[in-house]
Amino acid sequence: MQDQELNFEGIERQPLRAFTEKAYLDYSMYVILDRALPSIGDGLKPVQRRIIYAMSELGLSAASKHKKSARTVGDVIGKFHPHGDSACYEAMVLMAQPFAYRYPIVDGQGNWGSQDDPKSFAAMRYTEAKLTAYADVLLGELAHGTADWTANFDGTLEEPVMLPARLPNLLLNGTSGIAVGMATDIPPHNLREVAAACIQLLEDPEASTAALMKHIKGPDLPTGAEIISPRADLRAIYESGTGSFRARATYRIEDGNVVITAFPYQVSPTRVQEQIAEQMRNKKLPMVEDLRDESDHEHPVRLVIVPRSNRVDLTEVMNHLFATTDLERNYRVNLNIIGLDGRPRVLGLKTILSEWLTFRVATVRRRLEHRLEKVSRRLHILEGLLAVYLNLDEVIRIIRREDEPKPVLMKRLKLSDEQAEEILNTRLRHLAKLEEMKIRDEQKTLAAERSELEALLASATRLKRQVAAEIRADADKHGDERRTRIIEREAAQAIDETTLIPNEPVTVVLSSGGWVRSAKGHEFDPRSLSYKTGDAFQAMARGRSLQQAVFLDSTGRTYCLPAHSLPSARGQGEPLSGRLNPPDGAKFSGVMMGEPQDLWLLASDAGYGFVVRLKDLITDRRAGKTVLNVPPNALALPPAAVPSADSLVVVVSTEGKMLAFPVSEVPEMPRGKGNKLYDIAGKKAAAREEFLAALAVVAPHGTLEIWSGENKRTLSWADLKAYRGERAHRGMVLPRGWPRSVDRLEALPPP
Repeated sequence: MQDQELNFEGIERQPLRAFTEKAYLDYSMYVILDRALPSIGDGLKPVQRRIIYAMSELGLSAASKHKKSARTVGDVIGKFHPHGDSACYEAMVLMAQPFAYRYPIVDGQGNWGSQDDPKSFAAMRYTEAKLTAYADVLLGELAHGTADWTANFDGTLEEPVMLPARLPNLLLNGTSGIAVGMATDIPPHNLREVAAACIQLLEDPEASTAALMKHIKGPDLPTGAEIISPRADLRAIYESGTGSFRARATYRIEDGNVVITAFPYQVSPTRVQEQIAEQMRNKKLPMVEDLRDESDHEHPVRLVIVPRSNRVDLTEVMNHLFATTDLERNYRVNLNIIGLDGRPRVLGLKTILSEWLTFRVATVRRRLEHRLEKVSRRLHILEGLLAVYLNLDEVIRIIRREDEPKPVLMKRLKLSDEQAEEILNTRLRHLAKLEEMKIRDEQKTLAAERSELEALLASATRLKRQVAAEIRADADKHGDERRTRIIEREAAQAIDETTLIPNEPVTVVLSSGGWVRSAKGHEFDPRSLSYKTGDAFQAMARGRSLQQAVFLDSTGRTYCLPAHSLPSARGQGEPLSGRLNPPDGAKFSGVMMGEPQDLWLLASDAGYGFVVRLKDLITDRRAGKTVLNVPPNALALPPAAVPSADSLVVVVSTEGKMLAFPVSEVPEMPRGKGNKLYDIAGKKAAAREEFLAALAVVAPHGTLEIWSGENKRTLSWADLKAYRGERAHRGMVLPRGWPRSVDRLEALPPP
């Protein structure tokens, strides 16, 4: 036995160290390339790609009915992804959760989890699913020769290596994954912003990251909230491909309480409530009296924090909660992606978009070439069919007499094998004159299409234009507004001051020279302030420090500035022209403040005007926006607040005539010229011999002050009856002894 040699021929021998090293490396590469990291082309991991493809094969498009999720999962694991059903279903659920995906790919019915507990979804036998309309971005071109195909795990079916995505889904929905020795964390972005950056990069391949960030402001998280990282930090992330940013919940003040309206991405509202409640129990929040969750169907996120008194600094409370709870979170960014070369790399924003555009241009070229091949093949067939119609009797004779008509047809009519086969398969009833006309029409249409396709394929510039046009069309179809605000809240950056100031009553004062200032409170006389030489009081508005001050100039344009940003009334203020860009020669005529739904009367001194909501006057442009269309040679009058629907509009002309009529007779419009308020003769209006000197809106039982220089007369609500009339009439002359030159009208509320 000792002399007997065992024959181990055919069995590979290698050291254990080499075997384990190779096995570990093979496993590592499998996890990296086939499980954890997304591909740059369609932004999907293999399991996600297989789920989407399997659903399309099941006919689960956005226009179809939902089907049981178990049906989809069964197809995926049985045909393409031989792994556990629970892991496959979880990947499917993730693509259906609107709080996880910025643009969900799966449209689910049933319990698909919540932001509180994303893994609280029902079992797949209870839920139903289909694809969303957005999924067409990934699948729409799959049947047009745009994808490479590979055998499935058992070689019985084929599956796409990568989906022909029309948009960079990698950035739109983002992803996260942990491989062996590497990980990826890609935040979601706004579709319109990414599409705009792609188009710019197509037009200017040398565009820098900073130029692209004019479109892509930063991540756009599905749950909204706000990103507070400085822009410089976001730029560093996009240039290097790694870094981090901070996101914070958003809140507002209602009736002295803090109302949280949005939580950061991947934050559980229940977890935040527990953190705050624990601090309250531990008496670490003595300034907070109560915590209420008032979320419902109408307000999905509404967490109310009630302070102990109105003297509590709510900003300080929120800053404390941001520092100690998940109301503010840090997010890691690691743009680790499988590139077009099949290798995982950490890429910057420009490189990602450039590589994806390379993929997209190549995909469009393949689609056009596939279509060109089909068109050319069809034109070739049509040439053969046309030859039949020109030699119809001969073709029929050959078919009837020849045992093997195909080679005879090919020789006699000089046809190809493909053409002859098509002719032999043509039905007799199609052999009519009408068919010949159809063939010639189809031939003409396809010839034109072939020329267009060849021109596109021959010109790289035209091909890029085609890609840009398709990206623009998809952005218009699937894009939406940004959900996540980006507000720099670092001390070294431009801090959002609204989080640092109290919401207190203020009065904004505008001088005739266009200087503005803001005073605390409402109980003071603006005429008591000091003005520059030659300057004087023009208008004032009472509101809150967190509201916008809306200014109206003489040309009918409105401008907005935050009330808290205006200089103090202790000084003489600052000129509005330093912060705004009004047209040359324009002067500021008035200022407005209040709630968005408040009504204001706007009018020109030509006698036309209308009522408008304050929200329709808001703008963030330095050059303002045109609201009141002022006739030539006319000017916009100072605006007047409308206190109630039964108020009276009072107008005075330069001829000393006054007219009062119900404000209900004036139309409400967002912009325009308005309706006639006062009848001014055409010749007098053109020559500026008569125009409106002032207007006011008087509340029921209120009083009206008529100012002429420093002289003032007062009319009661009862006195105004003498001047009542219909809108667009002339009015009554002011009493003898009253000044005919009226500077302004001021409406005072009832006592």
